[in-house]
Amino acid sequence: MLQYIETINTYVNNFIWGIPAMICIVGVGLLLSIRTRFLQIRKFPLAVKTVLGRLFRRDAAADGSITPFQAVCTALAGTVGTGNIAGVAGAIAIGGPGAVFWMWCSAVLGMCTKFAEVTLAVHFRERNSNGDWVGGPMYYIKNGLHKRWHWLAAAFSLCGILTVFGTGNATQVNTIVTAINSALYSFGVIAEPSSKVLNLILGIVIAGLVGLILLGGIKRIGTVAERLVPFMALLYIVLSVGVVLFHIDRVPAVLYSIAAGAFNPKSFTGGAIGSFFLSMKKGVSRGIFSNEAGLGTGSIAHACADTRDPIKQGFFGIFEVFADTIVICTLTAMVILCSGTPIQYGQAAGAELTIQGFVAIYGNWVTIFTAIAMCSFAFSTIIGWGLYGARCIEYLFRSHKIIQPFMMVYSLVAIIGATIDLGLLWDIADTFNGLMAIPNLIALFLLSGTVVKLVKEYFETHRAE
Repeated sequence: MLQYIETINTYVNNFIWGIPAMICIVGVGLLLSIRTRFLQIRKFPLAVKTVLGRLFRRDAAADGSITPFQAVCTALAGTVGTGNIAGVAGAIAIGGPGAVFWMWCSAVLGMCTKFAEVTLAVHFRERNSNGDWVGGPMYYIKNGLHKRWHWLAAAFSLCGILTVFGTGNATQVNTIVTAINSALYSFGVIAEPSSKVLNLILGIVIAGLVGLILLGGIKRIGTVAERLVPFMALLYIVLSVGVVLFHIDRVPAVLYSIAAGAFNPKSFTGGAIGSFFLSMKKGVSRGIFSNEAGLGTGSIAHACADTRDPIKQGFFGIFEVFADTIVICTLTAMVILCSGTPIQYGQAAGAELTIQGFVAIYGNWVTIFTAIAMCSFAFSTIIGWGLYGARCIEYLFRSHKIIQPFMMVYSLVAIIGATIDLGLLWDIADTFNGLMAIPNLIALFLLSGTVVKLVKEYFETHRAE
């Protein structure tokens, strides 16, 4: 029975994350870019100015909401995860250095997709029975499209609930305990047989922390994200830049391998990878999976922002994709390629490839810092996806009362993630993650005219910008 489920899931997963689906995601991004005259490029300086302007402001958010900066941190908490470390390594191993180039291309289009998602989420959001702002794909489908499309909102919410326990929780907790165990093993603090007891303890502690934060409501989630995300990003960026600076002489050659390898991967992988389409597929899918542009999840957090202007919050969406993919994922790629870490092209690879790049420069002690970074990335993802799941189940049941029981169950899943071999659960969660994109992409296509209208009205009012 299990093998039968695995076979079906593999077939569905290959289609969802295959070329047809990527064409749809890239196609919607290209459509939105053309219709907004590549706003993500034209107005990128304004987006950065908007985000930095809010970074240094400490205004309190109104009841039932969080500050715009807390909103982008909460969204980044959901996107900046272990995939930025392990996923990029896997893309390079299977797609060659050129996969990074296609990752950049998908990010440029994804910046506009995320801008549209955030703008629509804020424009069509509503207050729930508790007085909190709620929004996201299910609400801009419900409030922006005809009733015949409302089934898409239910489909998105259902897939979201099924996804959060795997992608957003169990797999992330598993990454946390693996990172801690690896660091302790390397220094001989514990032996492998005793790790099971430690994993159980870690699972209970993580479950308690997750429950404490999520049950505190949107304001506590925003406060934690505002402090955790900048810390983890800065730590990782500093370590990564150190590796690049140490091998600054290799940077031109690495950049050349990325650009030329995008169209001729064979010449940079020793013939192990000769398919141009494989390099493109791995790069595009890595970019999409990393920044979640097209999935619609990040817009759920942005809808909670204390703002009156959907377009201005949309600029935070542009910055979010830039920070996640252009900055953090690129630095991961540079660590791997600049450090000279041996890469077995054509074979699966994960976080160990990135960690080897750090160890080659800093020595074995850096595993402590990589463990801290990976734990921060994974924990922030758990918090971000907890909010997404809560909003999805609230939409389906049309009640705020369902949230607290959901949060408790969601927290306890951390213990499962820490103590068992996840196996098929990860693949199934990955499939439902992709299924979320289908109703969202349809909605973005149908509401693209609304996005154009809102952009036009905003810049007519703010001509100086």
